[in-house]
Amino acid sequence: MQPSSLAGLPAGVGEALEAEGVAELYPPQEAAVEAGVADGESLVAAVPTASGKTLIAELAMLSAVERGGKALYIVPLRALASEKKTEFERWEEFGVTVGVSTGNYESDGEWLASRDIIVATSEKVDSLIRNGAPWIDDLTCVVSDEVHLVDDPNRGPTLEVTLAKLRKVNPGLQTVALSATVGNADVIAEWLDAELVESDWRPIDLRMGVHFGNAVDFADGSKREVPVERGEDQTARLVADALDTEEDGQGGSSLVFVNSRRNAESSARKLTDVTGPRLTTDERDRLRELAEEIRSGSDTDTAADLADAVEKGSAFHHAGLRSEDRARVEDAFRDRLIKCISATPTLAAGVNTPARRVIVRDWRRYDGEFGGMKPLDVLEVHQMCGRAGRPGLDPYGEAVLLANDADTKEELFERYLWADPEPVRSKLAAEPALRTHVLATVASGFASTRDGLLSFLDNTLYATQTDDEGRLAAVTDTVLDYLAVNDFVERDRDDGSESLTATGIGHTVSRLYLDPMSAAEMIDGLRSVARGADGAAAGADGEAGEFVRTGDDGDEPGFGTYARPGEDGSPDEGEVEGEAEETGGKATDEAATDSPEVTPLGCYHLVSRTPDMYELYLKSGDREEYTELCYEREAEFLGDVPSEYEDVRFEDWLASLKTARLLEDWANEVDEDRITERYGVGPGDIRGKVDTAEWLLRAAETLARDVEGIDGDAVVAVREARKRIEYGVREELLDLAGVRNVGRKRARRLFEAGIETRADLREADKAVVLGALRGRERTAERILEHAGREDPSMDDVRPDKSASAAATAGSASDDDGEGQASLGDFR
Repeated sequence: MQPSSLAGLPAGVGEALEAEGVAELYPPQEAAVEAGVADGESLVAAVPTASGKTLIAELAMLSAVERGGKALYIVPLRALASEKKTEFERWEEFGVTVGVSTGNYESDGEWLASRDIIVATSEKVDSLIRNGAPWIDDLTCVVSDEVHLVDDPNRGPTLEVTLAKLRKVNPGLQTVALSATVGNADVIAEWLDAELVESDWRPIDLRMGVHFGNAVDFADGSKREVPVERGEDQTARLVADALDTEEDGQGGSSLVFVNSRRNAESSARKLTDVTGPRLTTDERDRLRELAEEIRSGSDTDTAADLADAVEKGSAFHHAGLRSEDRARVEDAFRDRLIKCISATPTLAAGVNTPARRVIVRDWRRYDGEFGGMKPLDVLEVHQMCGRAGRPGLDPYGEAVLLANDADTKEELFERYLWADPEPVRSKLAAEPALRTHVLATVASGFASTRDGLLSFLDNTLYATQTDDEGRLAAVTDTVLDYLAVNDFVERDRDDGSESLTATGIGHTVSRLYLDPMSAAEMIDGLRSVARGADGAAAGADGEAGEFVRTGDDGDEPGFGTYARPGEDGSPDEGEVEGEAEETGGKATDEAATDSPEVTPLGCYHLVSRTPDMYELYLKSGDREEYTELCYEREAEFLGDVPSEYEDVRFEDWLASLKTARLLEDWANEVDEDRITERYGVGPGDIRGKVDTAEWLLRAAETLARDVEGIDGDAVVAVREARKRIEYGVREELLDLAGVRNVGRKRARRLFEAGIETRADLREADKAVVLGALRGRERTAERILEHAGREDPSMDDVRPDKSASAAATAGSASDDDGEGQASLGDFR
């Protein structure tokens, strides 16, 4: 079946597909067309990776647009959203407009109403429904990519409920679900009232096997000799073999899947011995430029290690990397510039990274609930293997698991190569998942009674799968009790029926896209300020919490120690009376205040202990350190510290404190590399924590304004804590850091050179500005322009050397490349 023969598409699309090289549709695509995917029929396509699922989606969406409709493409990852938007934008020449939306959960995305195809994550679509996006009613086609992730306990329930809501809002909605080959695709099709296209066809051969001894034995009975000498690394030998086996004049790249970030970094470092010697002169030059981009973007050890590996044709990929660096690695790998990526399994989740050979080095992963190393699911391993061999890029694909003995080889064949993927199971009937979705369902008007709520939930995958009809009702009742106790929902029982109404604060919580438990925690913490006013003077007699800063760790701000007044060389009470700690700590003379002070650390700890924040783990030795810190800064906490005898609660409290301290360090301008070293995290983790904290603090600020019993000063304190997190600066730099292109490090340099505010930028001597910005004329011009200076030109301006010296002396780090060495500089 030729694309040009298809009816119902915008004029010229079929011919454009053929010009791209799609001479004929693949068998699964042809089956989808025969099932009516281009005629508005719902469909579940359960086919292998690289078998043309995206084109099936495009046929559905483009035909929907041609009929005057609007299409939504739901993806599991933000990175995948950007990739798909770029892919779909090639249809704009045929009059089809494309938009993408992944962030800001408080927005209704009204601007998307003008777009024909919208790409968004499931969480964003859920938030758009909650915020009443008007264009949701206009949807005629929705595509759910990687729908098998409905099985994921964290993100699956959101996708499941979102699809149920979309189908209720638009009864005639065409639903197209793209899935990996799973064990029960027919159940997904039944849930979505869709036709099923199921196939194991692939456009190129994928051979899966196990390497043991000196050969790879494939599941199809074939064998490939890959001898490993005594002492030689098995993985390195397989990567070298792929590179040395030329097809169409080009060696093959490899993806190596490992079970941890540390192993990914270690593997990439070792594999430079394989990739480095096989680079051409041109490749070395281009990789050297790429490595420099990575180094100049971040001053962390992680970035330096990545750059060192990239320079030799190897790389690692995990969630701890900055998103910019992950994208650089992916692009260079697709261009065959990077020869091998060592990655955690996150890379198997849909981002297009083709390789000739996939090596699954680690097939076990640590699982805390399991209590040790747990074998990966069949579906996850098959998803990794599916990365091997992409049409038009490789003549074949090979996926290889590693065995060190004959028994393991046999186990791997039975467990993975000869096994079918597990069936997908709904994870909706769990209290944490239902909390947010029950409130949103009531607040959004999808249900106004208990019976109506249960009727709505009857449209979910869980209801399709379960034989225990009472379980979902029981969990729902427990959730309703919780929501009512916390004043998010009102329940009115009358004549045997029960009506449900979201309260004002319940509506706010739903719009903010908060877990209701997060909102309850924040509200209770902020109210504790008022509750604690009567006892605020207790600390004046030297009770726990009255600690003062005794000094920083070297020249680094934010790394200090604390002691009671008069102890171990700390200032006495007279010296510190009325002073606040530089880190935003409490004033030591609590008796002089009417109520406990809301400090940045208190705010950061409050949001860090909510379910919406992934807190840092306590490592060996952390408990003692953070227990001491907990009692030193106890007066700053918004809420009561659990007893040490409540072991689980106290440990969670300390883990939240560790997370809060990371955020405090960020707001105190501690260098990114120092933070990564101190907390054992990557640059991407810092960004994730900062972004999440900023969102939660913004939500806390909204709640503090809307909820009775919260002091107005608390609202101001939360707002300031949020701004300091947003820009990564101390209080005195907030005005400067808010100027576009300034960021945390440039703000500090300007401040030390005597330019302290936005207004100063408009009036300051240009030579001083240029000196503080290290002579970078274009940067200085952009900053002055954004500050509102009438004449920002730096023509004939020479940098003031004294300003440059002052800025350098006052900066925490003297070398940050282009001045963009940290998250704040990208704001």
